[in-house]
Amino acid sequence: MITKQSAELTLRDLLSQLSFAQACKLLGPEGPSLIRRGGAFEISIPDEVSLNGESFCLRLPDAAVMIDLDPGARGRLRWRCSACDGACEHTGAAFSLILEEKTALGLAAAPIERTPVESLSEDALVAAAIEERRERAREERMHIVSAEPGTLWTDYAVTSTVSGKTYRVALRGSNAGDSYCSCPDFRTNTLGTCKHILRVLAKLARQFPAPAWKRPYRQKHIAIHVRYGRELELRVLAPDKFANGASGILRPVLGRPIDDVHDLLRRIGALEARGHNVTVYPDAEELIQQRLFQSRIATLVAEIRAQPARHPLRTSLLTTELLPYQLDGIAFAVGAGRAILADDMGLGKTIQGIGVAELLARESGIRKVLVVCPASLKAQWREEIRRFSGRDSRLVLGQARERARQYENGSFFTICNYEQVVRDLMAVERARWDLIILDEGQRVKNWEAKTSRVIKGLRSRFALVLTGTPLENRLEDLYSIVQFVDDRRLGPMFRFFNRHRVVDERGRVLGYKNIGGLRENLRPILLRRTREAVMKQLPPRTMDIRRIPPTDEQHKLSGAQLMVVATIIRKA
Repeated sequence: MITKQSAELTLRDLLSQLSFAQACKLLGPEGPSLIRRGGAFEISIPDEVSLNGESFCLRLPDAAVMIDLDPGARGRLRWRCSACDGACEHTGAAFSLILEEKTALGLAAAPIERTPVESLSEDALVAAAIEERRERAREERMHIVSAEPGTLWTDYAVTSTVSGKTYRVALRGSNAGDSYCSCPDFRTNTLGTCKHILRVLAKLARQFPAPAWKRPYRQKHIAIHVRYGRELELRVLAPDKFANGASGILRPVLGRPIDDVHDLLRRIGALEARGHNVTVYPDAEELIQQRLFQSRIATLVAEIRAQPARHPLRTSLLTTELLPYQLDGIAFAVGAGRAILADDMGLGKTIQGIGVAELLARESGIRKVLVVCPASLKAQWREEIRRFSGRDSRLVLGQARERARQYENGSFFTICNYEQVVRDLMAVERARWDLIILDEGQRVKNWEAKTSRVIKGLRSRFALVLTGTPLENRLEDLYSIVQFVDDRRLGPMFRFFNRHRVVDERGRVLGYKNIGGLRENLRPILLRRTREAVMKQLPPRTMDIRRIPPTDEQHKLSGAQLMVVATIIRKA
């Protein structure tokens, strides 16, 4: 392979090799922040980007960013923004796009065409998924730092030199399922490994001799962790030798999944009473809290759903009387913790969303709710919150700097629109949300769109998606929406498509299969009622006429049209 000298590299060469660290240096001290904020822009590459041998141009609504070659500039790349004098979010958006979309921009080769995942057997499917991650581990540039240099089985910080993101790899063995990575793919892919773990293993294979690999990891302290496989499993890690009465407490739960979290907590308490420190990892604590809540709330949910028409919460939960199916929907969503309400339009999904927040406030003590909805519905949400719950709410308004402070307000409800979440991502993520409600949740149906990716990255203990759009027509859209609610419910995308799509030899979708099994899988988190199904519960139709006086301009326009009509009538 012929290697070009630095001065011979073209613009495309430089952009294709550009890393996150290099882009940050080009933009100066604020580089990392500008690139992350710039990543919030929703950009259409065909419509807003041009790239040729001489220049890269990004045309945003309020600015244009140009990048071209300059022998005297840092890295031979010169950038400028038509709207700003120095580094800004617009230039951050340009470099973020280049770092994230090199294939779409023609700066990187497209993936090799493979056999469609829908056509593979289970074993071949898993092998292909692992091989894909192994390829990415070989090709992507990563920086690895060991927590204990010279030790094989320890923790490693793995940083992508392209994106700048860092993940923790806890290396405990060379087999799938032995180790842990904090990346999203490891959490959801059900493979027990990921590209970061595979990259660490590949690097260490050259550094440690065979005898070191044969010596297993020795647990030094007692810990509770989550094992990520086809199912999430709570498990106990413990040293080989116990002291001070720990053996009798731990042995019944070692080496197997733990389903009884109440029993687990009693054992942790007994260990701590004997002076043993027990580490509960954050993801394990989250899973324990989730199971405790569902166990505690199950009785109330069952009572409500058995006879919603007679339950006292119909009249006491909100300031207006709920219809039976509305209280049933509220109980369903609260019982699930993270759910989708897909009722027909006009059945009162907004009031159910408010009811879910109110019931969670009473039963779980939530204090901070984020409502994400289309901009046209923000005022409606505020009005219905005032009418039905009396809780305080805050609309997110104004310029970017003004909006950043508004997410940290003390109101129970914070209401913003989808575009604001994308642009204000860092401020939204800083706030600790107990419940996130997505109204018109079909906005996240396109899993490839930036808005969808940003929304699905938001974290909260509870979540509710409201949508009146049928989800059965396109499984890709359904998959994307379900990911926000439960990113493991449908499994990784490669397994989901293999199970439910029918394709030809070129991968073109011909239809769907195993739909009955899909409905059963979604039953615990998705509830849909049609108007026909609840017709008997609906009140008689009411008509509310509101007379609104016209503005002066409207009055003049109306008067002019009336004169035209009068002229026509006289001629007739």
